[in-house]
Amino acid sequence: MAFFSGIREDINSVFDRDPAARNTFEVLFNYPGLHAIWFHRFSHKLWCWRLYWLARFVSNIARWLTGVEIHPGATIGRRFFIDHGMGVVIGETAEIGDDVTLYHGVTLGGTSWNKGKRHPTLKNGVVIGAGAKVLGPLTVGEQARIGSNAVVVRDVPAKATMVGIPARVAKSGVDKETSERREKMAKAYGFDAYAIAADNPDPVATAIGRMLDHVDVLDQKVSDLCNAVNKLGGDVCGEIPKVDVQDVEFLEETARAAERREHSQKAEINSSD
Repeated sequence: MAFFSGIREDINSVFDRDPAARNTFEVLFNYPGLHAIWFHRFSHKLWCWRLYWLARFVSNIARWLTGVEIHPGATIGRRFFIDHGMGVVIGETAEIGDDVTLYHGVTLGGTSWNKGKRHPTLKNGVVIGAGAKVLGPLTVGEQARIGSNAVVVRDVPAKATMVGIPARVAKSGVDKETSERREKMAKAYGFDAYAIAADNPDPVATAIGRMLDHVDVLDQKVSDLCNAVNKLGGDVCGEIPKVDVQDVEFLEETARAAERREHSQKAEINSSD
């Protein structure tokens, strides 16, 4: 009974996290990520019974059929969901909590050839985007998010969002009032500012948002100074030029190019070592 209740729970988790799922029959037969999880539960039982060769054989069959490679020694919690599935790799000492979601191309890998704990631990509610790599015996905190193609090599705080290579915590720390003020500023300057929403995880967007804050303060100070001078009989204030969208695009591309150069230099240093 526990086996069948687990299957029902897995199917329900698909409906909760994939709007493309239409009915139980479709989910039961057409979700290879789900099949990979069921194969793993069987191979993990064999592994716990010390039937190591048979456990590896079953997991290898699952890899052929689903494109998902899960070592039978990995520990996986309830309502685990692999969306699309192809290319997912989960190492032997990986530990996955409840309600975790992985997308295609995710690797939970090791960074050492030594035996012992060498793969990640994912706490409850973690979501990892397509192509991301989580490497080493690190811990990803509850409800954390890892962006697509990120490479995580250090612990991730709970509820954090990680992006980039190597991945960094990306959070703007902007409250609702500040976000609304930035949107008004963007409209006043005649362009739709790139990703200045408070919940946007892009570090370049965060930097642009802070620059808008700085520009706004400067505008207010200059306006106050102009009014004071004009009251004394001067005429020093003209119209403040608008920010052109091309300037923002150039700034964004420059920042990204600098980041790519930094990654290339680090790769060259590592290869020379």
